[in-house]
Amino acid sequence: MEPGGHLPRRAGTVTDDTLQALAVAESLITCRGFSAPDLAFRLLAGYRAHPEYYGPTSSRVFDLIEAGVDPATAARRVHEERGASRTNGPVMRGPPIGIVYSGRDVEEVSMATARLTHHDPVAGAASGFVNRMVSELCRGRSVDTAYLAAVSGCREPETLEILGTWRAHQVVPSLDALEIAHAAIAIVMTTTSFAGALEAAVNMGGDSDTLGAVTGALAGAAYGAGAIPGDWLAPLELQPRLVRLADELARISR
Repeated sequence: MEPGGHLPRRAGTVTDDTLQALAVAESLITCRGFSAPDLAFRLLAGYRAHPEYYGPTSSRVFDLIEAGVDPATAARRVHEERGASRTNGPVMRGPPIGIVYSGRDVEEVSMATARLTHHDPVAGAASGFVNRMVSELCRGRSVDTAYLAAVSGCREPETLEILGTWRAHQVVPSLDALEIAHAAIAIVMTTTSFAGALEAAVNMGGDSDTLGAVTGALAGAAYGAGAIPGDWLAPLELQPRLVRLADELARISR
């Protein structure tokens, strides 16, 4: 909540993590579920507004989409150009999926959402794991029970190996989708409050806004909006819009 940073900004402002999550939330609400064309349009609009915040994979994909390439082709082309596409964009933007969907639908919609920009299945599976935990937590499950449900729902081998044995791996707050999911899960599994989880996440270094966003989604689902310190909410940019969207997501949840 301090001004400045790598990209100078005011205290309480948001980055692409929030912008992409807003796109997912608004698309789910407007379409009453997942719509690839609608979501691609909204993600592109967020990129146009603040291209400086976006990571290398998403930026290149959005540039191609803006040039007229369809999202699936653009994502595959960038994957081939770069030799990989498992940066953490799908993980940062996906938690609204967990509010709306439950059961196997969470993993399926998460993968479809990830594929709009990230062709690598690990990015989609890491997103699906986090979103499944969010889904279970929002429906009253404990952190441990939510984690076990996410393990049972994961079908991607590398993702299951790392997240299914999270204690055995070093926490790395990087641009990698699987590493950022692992870091957020490890923090939430080893802390006992919203504030404690968020402070641990954003002070870890690395891709701190994304780790804060993913950890915040999990911790928020676990502890509820009432656990967010009031002095964190007061200066938060877009707060009324975020609260309204959260309420609307809850109303259309399945």
